[in-house]
Amino acid sequence: MTISAVISGSGLYTPPDSISNQELVESFNTWVDRYNETHLEAIESGYVEAKTHSSVAFIEKASGIKSRYVIDKEGILDPDRMVPAIPERANSSHSVMCEIACHAAREALDQAGVHASEIDAVIVAASNLQRAYPAVAIEVQAALGATGFAFDMNVACSSATFGIQQASDAVRSGSAQRVLMVNPEICTGHLNFRDRDSHFIFGDVATAVVVESSESAKASAGWDVVDSRLQTIYSNNIRNNFGFLNRADEEGIGQIDKLFMQEGRKVFKEVCPAVATQINQQLASLNLDVGDLRRIWLHQANQNMNDLIAKKVFGRDPAPSESPTILDEYANTSSAGSIIAFHKHNADINSGELGVLCSFGAGYSIGSLVLRRR
Repeated sequence: MTISAVISGSGLYTPPDSISNQELVESFNTWVDRYNETHLEAIESGYVEAKTHSSVAFIEKASGIKSRYVIDKEGILDPDRMVPAIPERANSSHSVMCEIACHAAREALDQAGVHASEIDAVIVAASNLQRAYPAVAIEVQAALGATGFAFDMNVACSSATFGIQQASDAVRSGSAQRVLMVNPEICTGHLNFRDRDSHFIFGDVATAVVVESSESAKASAGWDVVDSRLQTIYSNNIRNNFGFLNRADEEGIGQIDKLFMQEGRKVFKEVCPAVATQINQQLASLNLDVGDLRRIWLHQANQNMNDLIAKKVFGRDPAPSESPTILDEYANTSSAGSIIAFHKHNADINSGELGVLCSFGAGYSIGSLVLRRR
């Protein structure tokens, strides 16, 4: 008998603090004014380029983002700091990534009707991990009381879809019966809040899904993982050079390349058609037409990108319900974005109807999953 994989539950943790575009702009512009005043002589001499103000209109036109949830608001908005203030914890305490992952995981477990002790594999899939080892996934496993094995993985913004693929493969192969896949994304920790082109992009969040065998799924409503398609293409257009070897070259410590960097226009031009092509080819391989799709849940990076991708997939301007947006409220939450969209916008889909969960980002990486409501 063929074993199929089912997404039986999803969960979301949203931090209590939110930063509006107006608040972010006020902090950024205060820093710009101080910088330009401090470097006035060098600017007037042409040795240093003056910094430029940001604006709410610029942010919303460039991205569609209106606000973002964050782990720490005060440190980000302090013009003298502009970095989240997240104190280190004792090794005997749960790490902050573990803590937010567990919040999302418990909701996913409840929705699936599964106790943590019934989970026999945990995957933490995120664009940045708090430490090298021990794996955050093993910490989450212990905190929840899960069993079996656990590991961390990183495919940047595509980590969640790649993680679901890994979970589905584990279920189908029999190496695990129920897998918890979590995405604790503290994206503000790797964002340069002093860069006008990107200071508004990211927010913090955690998401989770339970993937299990169709034979064991208890939830009355879940999602069959019908098909998955993964693709990676090497590119430097989205990059973060932070790593354990940074200390081996003192000149690079603290440089801006140790934070998120991107060539936004190149990313837009190259990624959008690749994502739409992958989805359309995947549907064709399954003898499905776009008319068979009820909804697509896209990676929530940029509204202009999502509008273009959705139009290319559907062959027309889709209705808002066909490609829901959450980035206006959450901003870009890396791998968690498409899972948030899925979590918040799937209750109205009927048994037998289809959707595509899709992520894309640094790598480049693209992951697309065809899901069918049970």
